[in-house]
Amino acid sequence: MTFSIVARCAETGQLGIAISSSSIAVGARCPWLRPGVGAVSTQNITLPALGPDVLDLLEQGLAPGAAIDTALTRNGYSQYRQLTAIDHQGRTVHFSGSETLGTHNALSGEQCVAAGNMLADRTVIDAMVQAFEQGEGQLADRLLAAMHAAIAAGGEAGPVHSAALVVVGELTWPIINLRVDWADENPIGELQKLWVAYRPQVQDYIDRALAPDRSPGYGVAGDDR
Repeated sequence: MTFSIVARCAETGQLGIAISSSSIAVGARCPWLRPGVGAVSTQNITLPALGPDVLDLLEQGLAPGAAIDTALTRNGYSQYRQLTAIDHQGRTVHFSGSETLGTHNALSGEQCVAAGNMLADRTVIDAMVQAFEQGEGQLADRLLAAMHAAIAAGGEAGPVHSAALVVVGELTWPIINLRVDWADENPIGELQKLWVAYRPQVQDYIDRALAPDRSPGYGVAGDDR
């Protein structure tokens, strides 16, 4: 049903999540991030409330493992949940309940943690971690490299139809928040196209938000800057 990778860039401190699923609009429910705090993916039979709950606990100073344990105890039905988290220090944790669907796996790596359920093979997750650790470029590039590696290793047992990429930095809002809510085929490829188009514009949108009087124009009709 879902596979994801949650990670931190050791150079910039950025936090990010890339995720894909056979379900519609995975980006609307599963990835949760808070600048300077951490990132959480809540998946399998998803309870979206677990994302902000874990982030609140991380912000209060709990370690990732304690934060997930506390959130699961509060909300119940832990046997149906699969969660991963990373904090602003790069500490990771993963949890897969006894009712996690199908073939599933989770693995922590260097500044990252990946997990999935209803997988074609458990090695899909190993491939994701390896691709991220060996990847180059921005955090978003490395996250997408992990997603492509997942597909190459077999991906889900069935086709995936949605995907998302979210990255936070020092600002209070995500600097990257791209979603493919439904594609008949290859949503990760469609997400890659979105990132290629958005990558050269990331800083422009930050500049427009923070300094609109000095920011570049949009290059569209009606914008005469």
